[in-house]
Amino acid sequence: MSTQSIYNYRLVDDQLITGGQPTAEQLRAAAAEGVVLVINLATYSPGHSLEDEAGLVQSLGLAYIHIPVEWGRPRPEDFEAFERAMAARPAGKTLLHCAANFRVTAFYSLYAQKHLGWSVEQAEAFRASIWAGSDYPVWEQFIAALRAQIAGR
Repeated sequence: MSTQSIYNYRLVDDQLITGGQPTAEQLRAAAAEGVVLVINLATYSPGHSLEDEAGLVQSLGLAYIHIPVEWGRPRPEDFEAFERAMAARPAGKTLLHCAANFRVTAFYSLYAQKHLGWSVEQAEAFRASIWAGSDYPVWEQFIAALRAQIAGR
């Protein structure tokens, strides 16, 4: 078992992995692969989320941050909390996940555009690796509004 088996796994760089909801075994693999922080953007959903993900992650010696972003109502405050979490990351690998890597690729593409110098094209290509063919107007509006703010800073 490895982190590469996480649903919609994406390796961003040697310090960041993104994906959908990992299993307990995949979280154990993440710890074995040197992950030191898990950031979860999904809300808790019985049958889809791990019962006590925070407890499991912490029992593995990893830090855990949960920013529950409601799928139908992403908010600028959620993105701001995400920015703070990313800025405070400890040295070492981070596993950034949600239910299916949609929230994560949206937030990370915006973060990378704002803080890492990614172009709109780079950010959109990263997001499209998960979002291609999807139609979620609430998210498209949210992303467009944040991109406008980023462009205007």
